[in-house]
Amino acid sequence: MTWIETTSLTFSARHEDGDTGYAEKLLDRLEDLSLRLEDRFEVAPEDVSVVIHPSPVWLNLAHPFFPAVRWAAAPAGRRYVAGWPMATEIHVLGESAMEKRAAGEASLEALKGTAERLYTQIVIATNNGAIPPPWTPRRFLRYLSWAWLVEGSAQHFSRQVDLYRAAVIRRLREGSRPSFPPGRRDAILLGGTIFDLLENYRGGGACELLVARLRRDGPEANLKAAFDLDLHEVEDMWRQYLRDLVRPDIDLREDASGVPVDFLAELDQN
Repeated sequence: MTWIETTSLTFSARHEDGDTGYAEKLLDRLEDLSLRLEDRFEVAPEDVSVVIHPSPVWLNLAHPFFPAVRWAAAPAGRRYVAGWPMATEIHVLGESAMEKRAAGEASLEALKGTAERLYTQIVIATNNGAIPPPWTPRRFLRYLSWAWLVEGSAQHFSRQVDLYRAAVIRRLREGSRPSFPPGRRDAILLGGTIFDLLENYRGGGACELLVARLRRDGPEANLKAAFDLDLHEVEDMWRQYLRDLVRPDIDLREDASGVPVDFLAELDQN
């Protein structure tokens, strides 16, 4: 494979010739995101490179943990595991591979935002040394326990939660009742909903508090501290948030959503 390098002020990308335009737009978005994250975190690392892979086969070789994380995700969220973050390097699919994987316009936008989401994860990990990357067996096991926080915070701070709404509805319709906080299978789809709920409820700074450190007594302690509520109250708020999220599609009976009219009643019973 012949690689071409494209650079911006603080980022660089390695890619095939056919992805040059895609790489330029991606680096522009990363520059904008980096400036936004500098306002919310103490450190936003520079000199991060992006490797754009032409096919999923090449991406699967980026890191030995990557295939395991993808197949551990729920089916509705598996397509969005389209990249992998390293300490100073991001691996993502190329544009044509993203288009083949997408399930619609919002899905494609979410996929194209993979590099931004993964860069955000690097920023969060830089400011909280317990979160990967870098990846070690111990950090990988920690990721599995805290996947909702790692994936959800990256999704929230990169402003991508809304792009996953259709996939969230599909997950709620087709899967079993999600646990709280979401397990690793649901992390990439439902993790961001917790952060959006928290920002709506507590305002600026609360989401930064939630990811500032991983408490020794587990994720529940992080949630109680961030929301300043008992855990059952947080869970009740979250499940109501999910009901409100799907309600417009139910009320309007939009066939395109693929959600049956009686689904909201079923969700209420949960």
